[in-house]
Amino acid sequence: QVLKKSLQRGFTLSTGSFLLYEAHKLISGFAEVHASFKVEEVIEQADYLYGSGETEKLHRLLVQHKNSDDAELLWRLARASRDLAQLSSTSAEEKRQLAYEALEYAKKALEKNEANFAAHKWYAICLSDVGDFEGIKTKIGNAFVIKEHFQRAIELNPKDATTIHLIGIWCYSFAEMPWYQRKIAATLFATPPTSTFQEYAAHSHLKLFSCLYTADPNFYSKNLLFLGKTYLKLNNKKMALLWLSKAKEYPAHTEEDKQVQKEALELLNSI
Repeated sequence: QVLKKSLQRGFTLSTGSFLLYEAHKLISGFAEVHASFKVEEVIEQADYLYGSGETEKLHRLLVQHKNSDDAELLWRLARASRDLAQLSSTSAEEKRQLAYEALEYAKKALEKNEANFAAHKWYAICLSDVGDFEGIKTKIGNAFVIKEHFQRAIELNPKDATTIHLIGIWCYSFAEMPWYQRKIAATLFATPPTSTFQEYAAHSHLKLFSCLYTADPNFYSKNLLFLGKTYLKLNNKKMALLWLSKAKEYPAHTEEDKQVQKEALELLNSI
């Protein structure tokens, strides 16, 4: 009788443990699905806010997920931090802090997913930004690393017009580098990074082709401005007038667009 009761009690406990175990599995599975759904939901909200130009709201949303292991969230946070730093209302100290935070988020995104093209792109952009706070020697020293990440981003996504544009900016920057900066570059590299406006022009046409291919030739106001500036450097005033006029007439959605309009107008008046 005692043995019988012990067996019954053991069976009851085993049954209870089994049910608890199954319930735990079910809840854990639900939590995983819910977590996955939440990430997608946050990304959807983030993309909506980015498209609406709600920079501060976007940053507040994403910074709550700064400890996430999701590369898609992290590179968006890097971009949002950088965009917040670009606002005129952001103080100089905040700009510096946000620049370094953005770089950390982009670096973490790369660590989580090396095959994410946007993580490479934003790591390169943020690394370039940090160079502005560390001097020209560091900025030039990072040049090869920046270009490598842009190139990797293009390998992973050949149709990303923004990255092609940024490679063009990279070439333009070195083509325009003053002599004293070239001297610094020569001391840092056995073969210092060089570029010519002819090389940049090839990239510009590649950018334009990419934009036309995607049926969005005016995807970025700064792209139009740099096409105009490049044609000016190549002494092609007719094409420079065309692209600078497009840049001036581009609808200003952001503060950067307004700066582009201003610079384009100044250049047009100087021709």
